[in-house]
Amino acid sequence: MPIALDNLRVGRKYRLVNQGEIRTLEIIARLSGDNFKVKDLDTLEYYTIHELLQWGRGKDYDLEEHN
Repeated sequence: MPIALDNLRVGRKYRLVNQGEIRTLEIIARLSGDNFKVKDLDTLEYYTIHELLQWGRGKDYDLEEHN
């Protein structure tokens, strides 16, 4: 079961699976509500959670803490 967005913590790492893409993310800052600035640990790019989920959540959606 995926973690709810409001349970994410700054400084922690998470694995996001959505619409066939797998991303390892680190939460950098909480922007507002359930929107966060995240760093993609594979490409080292910065995004917001809303940018990653703007096209919806696929059948394979999962968000879990990563060690």
